[in-house]
Amino acid sequence: MRLRTLLAVAAAKAALTACHLSGRPGSSLPGRAALKIDPHIIAPLAADIRRGIIVTCGTNGKTTTNNLLCSMLEAQGYRVVSNRLGANMLEGVAAAFATSAKRPLGYLFAKGPLGYLVDAKRPLGYLDADFACLEIDEASAARVLQDLRPDYMILTGLFRDQLDRYGEIDLTMKALEKAILEAPEMTLIINGDDPLTAYLAKNSAHRVVSFGVSERVANEVDEIREARFCENCGAPLRYDFYHFSQLGVYRCPSCGFCRPEIDYDASGVRLSPQLSFDVKEPGTAPVKISAPMTGFYNVYNILAVFSVLRQMNLPTDKFNEVLRSFRPQFGRGEVFHVGANGGQRVLLNLAKNPAGFGQNISAMLQDRSPKDLIIVINDNAQDGRDVSWLWDVDFDRLADETIRSITVSGLRAPDMQLRLKYVEIESDRAPDVESAIDRLLAAGCENLYVLVNYTALYEAHRYLEGMQK
Repeated sequence: MRLRTLLAVAAAKAALTACHLSGRPGSSLPGRAALKIDPHIIAPLAADIRRGIIVTCGTNGKTTTNNLLCSMLEAQGYRVVSNRLGANMLEGVAAAFATSAKRPLGYLFAKGPLGYLVDAKRPLGYLDADFACLEIDEASAARVLQDLRPDYMILTGLFRDQLDRYGEIDLTMKALEKAILEAPEMTLIINGDDPLTAYLAKNSAHRVVSFGVSERVANEVDEIREARFCENCGAPLRYDFYHFSQLGVYRCPSCGFCRPEIDYDASGVRLSPQLSFDVKEPGTAPVKISAPMTGFYNVYNILAVFSVLRQMNLPTDKFNEVLRSFRPQFGRGEVFHVGANGGQRVLLNLAKNPAGFGQNISAMLQDRSPKDLIIVINDNAQDGRDVSWLWDVDFDRLADETIRSITVSGLRAPDMQLRLKYVEIESDRAPDVESAIDRLLAAGCENLYVLVNYTALYEAHRYLEGMQK
């Protein structure tokens, strides 16, 4: 391994230690330090992965899908490298590899140059891992895949996201198309219910495997939808039914483009009191899946993980067992129990675009017990400065008898409050998420939902984690 790479690994580990000492998670800074020294550090470390590299892309569901796949592999005894905290740009991927590498620079001085040279079986900076599971930001995918040659790419679905960063959805598709070309041997695991991912797969020369839900599950919600027109010819798409946003059973009456044959098909879907469904795979008996999760979107996340495991010929006999013990990380449906004897429940979830917010609302309304809601909207660079997407969310659905109060906070709290006013829903305003949480818990709230966008997520998570401890 090149000296530059060894120094980059050492720098990453030093940066990670500094982050932990300062109370920060250190999900990106170590990668930034490593890349300053070795801009291509990912390639030599990725070459050490023994069994396979799986990347997950898509505007929604990446973190949950990626982390669930990691848990499934680890339950089978495999060693896995992953960016579990969701740092999915180039720096985050580099950090995942560099901080997982063994034997930092201190080992060289501990054993001496001669000791390092004779220990060739386990050299300085090697990566001891069977699999790498990485979520990758769509805009960064092409750059990352220049040094990373994945065996599989999961495409969860594509929705309009952060307009000032990504532009309209066609720019996201072009970025992914470029990335897919960087890895010609890669198998695509796609959400077949999304015409946008189906079109990307159709136009590639890659092997394609699809997952989806072929039966109507819930009543359609009147919402803003992407992909109303065929990407192939521009004619309006026709749907048998929608699940949410543009996901459903579709076809183009003009050119024949249509939903692909589904390799892993969910049927008998039940959304409450917890998710359950059967997975039908050609030539095999249906597999029953049950998970203590909420939200229809998690059906797709689970299907994606099941699909890639089957494609890698790995056993799925512990699938439900892992689902039962799986705990979403860092604000992806994460539940905290706080207050006296942990009697107050707080659910924290990321909501960053119209499709994601709509699904958060649907999942919340499946809970028919009384609840309070906090919404935090920021417009920092990571969030996207443009918050016009708030007008594409059906907030009128929050006029539900089970929602006792709504509190808004964040840099764009006035915009959020105005949006609710237009659908005649009253809300309170709090200066920050911490004071909003304190106020509602002190008032006796036992069931609190906190929906935040990116930069509010860390503060909310840290505060709730501290309260739970």
